[in-house]
Amino acid sequence: MGTECPTALTAPDATPQRRALPYPYRAMMAICSDVDETPDRRVYADIMRFLNTGRDTAMGPGVGLEVGNSIYFDMPPGQFAYWNTDEAGREMIRTLIRSGHVDCLHSYGDLAATRAHAGRALDELARHDLRPEVWIDHSTAPTNLGPDIMQGHGDQPGHEAYHADLTAGFGVRYVWIGRVTSVIGQEVPPSVGGLFRPDHPIRSGRTVAKELAKRVLARRGNAKYAIHADNRLLSPRTLRDGTAVYEFLRSNPYWGGVSLAATASGLGEVLTEQMLDRLVGREGACLLYTHLGKVRDPRRPFDAEAAAALRRLGQAYRDGRILVTTTRRLLGYFRAAREVVCSTRSDGGRTWFDLTTPAVGPLADVPLGRSDLSGMTFYVPKASSAGLTVNGREAADVVRNGPDHTGRESISLPWPRLTFPDL
Repeated sequence: MGTECPTALTAPDATPQRRALPYPYRAMMAICSDVDETPDRRVYADIMRFLNTGRDTAMGPGVGLEVGNSIYFDMPPGQFAYWNTDEAGREMIRTLIRSGHVDCLHSYGDLAATRAHAGRALDELARHDLRPEVWIDHSTAPTNLGPDIMQGHGDQPGHEAYHADLTAGFGVRYVWIGRVTSVIGQEVPPSVGGLFRPDHPIRSGRTVAKELAKRVLARRGNAKYAIHADNRLLSPRTLRDGTAVYEFLRSNPYWGGVSLAATASGLGEVLTEQMLDRLVGREGACLLYTHLGKVRDPRRPFDAEAAAALRRLGQAYRDGRILVTTTRRLLGYFRAAREVVCSTRSDGGRTWFDLTTPAVGPLADVPLGRSDLSGMTFYVPKASSAGLTVNGREAADVVRNGPDHTGRESISLPWPRLTFPDL
């Protein structure tokens, strides 16, 4: 008879158990950037090369992380968008979607006001066999899915901008509809620690007060702030047309408020050593809300402070402290952590973890894939005497890990790094 696998956070003294985060990391982060105001495809490419490779750039050698980006379609002239750019720019976007480095639709754009606009964009993606799974509302675009903060009509049947049935049918099931928090680290108990600044007592105090107010309103049943109650990244939600999705929560833990440093130049104010240390100390996850294309100098998208902050994050990744990945991969990991069924058994002196992926939750019609289980880690008394099965089949690619910061050994499913294309 198998037994349920508790996590290290919920049952710190239990063994065996599931590690909350992939080995050896103590935090996770995705830089979840809205494409707003990106000047052109050259700047977009420069940003992506600097973030994802070690190549020489105008900002110096790249930081070698794994960072995704977003795209929209119908925008006014002067902003990089799928229909605005040339064929070389569109091919670049298609290449990055295939590699997993463009993983979010940032609405269909300011000028996408009808179902036909949405259909045209989806037809173009389908023609190239591209299926992004993450949706992010944009400003006050008509196709937004959030009716309160983002004032959208995309999930409102009968409205000319209604498209949720098309978009969900296409495969989009993770949606962001305007909720942002200042709390450093999600998937752990909420805390406003690290936000108050004695050198900026009024503004930072206001930020702390706003976060506490959101939590109070959530506990009183306010639907607008419900997702803030338990500080989880993902929350089941039903759109107005009945579509079941996972809504996700983004964070920008700048002491002055969630939007004031959500730009390329603001990264230096957000990704501070203190913020990263607190994220690691809390063993939390972060979907960082920002706009990487809002740059001061298109010739050098990241200024010295921002580049230094990204190098700091890169060092935390290389040190095995923070696993930096794309939005879609981070969401898939935490969906799997929530939905996978895990049991343990002993057989011939070996400890076995049996994982199954039943059709449950709001995405029951979109089953978990094996890639969503990547990085899942389990503490064991002895890594050399443990194994793992997925849906009844032994995993031949199990990674056996030495002791982590807790002194315990573990086994993992591998976390393969995405391959960045040659742009």
